[in-house]
Amino acid sequence: MRPAFILRKLVGALSTLAFVVAFNFFLFRIVNPDPVDSLFRGRNLTPEQLDRLRRKFDLDGTLAEQFFAYVRQLLSGDLGYSLKGSRPVATVIGETLWPTLLLVGSSTLLAMLGITLGYRAGWRRGSRFDTSATSFSMITYAMPEFWIGMVLLGLFAGKLGWFPVGGMEDPGSTASGVAVWIDQLHHLVLPATVLALAYVGEYMIVARSAMIETLSEDYLQLARAKGMRDEEVRRRHAVPNARLPVVSLSAINFGFVFSGAIAVESIFSWPGIGQQTYAAVRGPDLPMLQGLFLLISAAVILANLVADLMYGWIDPRVRGR
Repeated sequence: MRPAFILRKLVGALSTLAFVVAFNFFLFRIVNPDPVDSLFRGRNLTPEQLDRLRRKFDLDGTLAEQFFAYVRQLLSGDLGYSLKGSRPVATVIGETLWPTLLLVGSSTLLAMLGITLGYRAGWRRGSRFDTSATSFSMITYAMPEFWIGMVLLGLFAGKLGWFPVGGMEDPGSTASGVAVWIDQLHHLVLPATVLALAYVGEYMIVARSAMIETLSEDYLQLARAKGMRDEEVRRRHAVPNARLPVVSLSAINFGFVFSGAIAVESIFSWPGIGQQTYAAVRGPDLPMLQGLFLLISAAVILANLVADLMYGWIDPRVRGR
């Protein structure tokens, strides 16, 4: 890839991030111009005490002064203090980031099984396998995440008792070492399966469409004319050329799954970013919401940037632009 191509993509990503920072600040100020008053309403605080709280959380001064103070804080790595816990937002996010990465990473790997199903269905278009796989993908793609979560939770955790009803570890557990990982994996199965089912259909549909489009290319007929077996034609020619839209989708979806875990984490009480977002909305905790919104937006922007760069690396037609 040419440096100009990479530079153009980086500038575009940074410009989008700058817009998100400004939008992030003004959106929450418009929705809730005085979060201190909203959070501490009914606690019989004096006006002087409320003013001290506003100064503590940098909510005093004009809107422009608050915005420039907010930008200065971001540039120094300071996301402010949570209104509810009086703890640094960055610290709270850091504590909840790993559980979400574990959940999102596991579900993304599981959902990528849909790519294999899609390639096979597209290669055998019109077969019984194609019909069954396509019907399954359409059903899972249409089902909301929270509905899948409640069904699996009620069946496998509530009725059958095969899995825990929530959390990341058993409360009061004294396990250590490998036993802790086994316990966490046991808790991870249901929420990761829910997120995987929500996205496996999309992967399958895109992979199937890419494979069907590739089958019309002349170079596949040429490969067959040279005496190559169908399995070899699919592995060496069809799949590599059908992977371009799938690679882009995988990178982009990682960012969206990151934000889509909010409903799943709330249902399964998974102690991650989604659960923290739900608690911040109920607060309302303005600094926490701003920090979480910025993190999720940055994850989506980064995922799009990675997708663009990967597409340029894989596709020679884009590489030289």
